[in-house]
Amino acid sequence: MGKKSKGGADIIGKIPKGIWLLISFVVAMLVWTILSITPQTARCFPNAVKVLQSIGLMVERGILLEDIASSLISVFWGFLLGFVISVPVAFLMAWYRPVRFILEPWIQFIRNIPPLAYVPLVVIGVGVGRTPQIIVICLATFLIMTVTIFQGVINVDETLIKAARVLGANDANLFVKVIFPATTPFIITAIRLGISTALTTLIAAESTGAIAGLGMRIKSLANSYETTPMLLYIIIIGVIGMLAEKVLKYFERKLTSWQEKREI
Repeated sequence: MGKKSKGGADIIGKIPKGIWLLISFVVAMLVWTILSITPQTARCFPNAVKVLQSIGLMVERGILLEDIASSLISVFWGFLLGFVISVPVAFLMAWYRPVRFILEPWIQFIRNIPPLAYVPLVVIGVGVGRTPQIIVICLATFLIMTVTIFQGVINVDETLIKAARVLGANDANLFVKVIFPATTPFIITAIRLGISTALTTLIAAESTGAIAGLGMRIKSLANSYETTPMLLYIIIIGVIGMLAEKVLKYFERKLTSWQEKREI
C-alpha cells in the first residue's frame, strides 16, 4: 500500500503546475456552466460568455478603468498607512509588556468588529469622499497586520537573543541584526494578509459616498439586480488579489531564501 501511494505521489509530482492550473480552470468553467443552466442558480451565475462581453460594455461606458483606478488608489494608501503604523506598534507590543497590556485588549476587541459597522462613524467624523475610504481600509489592515507581526516578534528564538546579548548587542543592534531579520517571514505574511483584507474591505470602504470604485459599483449593480456586470467586478477583485499574491510570493522567495521551505 505504501509503495503504491508513493508511486502515485511521484506521478502527481511530475505533472507541471501549468497543467494543474489548466485543469483547475476547466473544472471551474464546468461548474460555472452547470450553475448558469440550472434554474435555481442561473440568475446568480449568468453565462460566462455574457460576463466577458460585459467587459466591452463597461469600457464603452467609460467606468471600468475608472473604477479599477479609484479602488487601487484607496487600497494602496489605506494599506500603506496601515502597514506603516502596524510595524512599530507590533514591535512595541512585543518588546514592552506595559504597551502590550494596554493595547492588545483593544486591538483584539476592534478586530472582531466588521468594517461595515464603523463606516457610519468614519463618515460622521470626516465626511464622504476618498478620506473615509482610506481610513476604513487602514484600520482593517492595521489590525490584522499588527497581530501577525506581533506573533512573529514574540516567537523569535530566545537563544538568538541571549547569544546576541552575550556578544554585547544593545537594543538597537538586537533589533536590526536579530529581531527584524527573524521576523521578516511574518512581516511578508502580514503584508499578504493586509492586501487581502484591503480588497475584502472595499465594499464597506466604498459605502462612504464613493462616486467610483469596484466595491461601490458592485453595490450599485446589486441594487439594480444587474448580476452579469456585478459578477465581472467580483472576478476583477479576485484577479487583482491573485496578481498581488504572485508578486508578494516572488519577493518572499528573494527575501527569505535562507529559510527552509517544504514543497507540498
